Amino acid sequence: MSRECMITQKKRMVGNNRSHAMNATKRTFELNLQDTSVYSEVLKRKIKIRASAAGLRTLDHKGGIDAFVTNTAKTKLHPKLRPVKAEIEKKLEEKAT
Repeated sequence: MSRECMITQKKRMVGNNRSHAMNATKRTFELNLQDTSVYSEVLKRKIKIRASAAGLRTLDHKGGIDAFVTNTAKTKLHPKLRPVKAEIEKKLEEKAT
């Protein structure tokens, strides 16, 4: 399991710790990743995602997982969310007809 946000696509960053004498030692800047599940109104079930705290706020801002996935291009979505997008679009198409 990679340490990557499925919503924002952010990953860990690498940098330096700097001492008072300006000595540099490598360090990593980790994400605040949360394993959570979000409810899809269209599919009427929960979807497991691994998102950062900022990614969860993005979902709230966009109006939920359904709105986020449908309004995001397939190429810009995390590979694990692409089948969810297809499933949601299929369900919405069925409702429209």
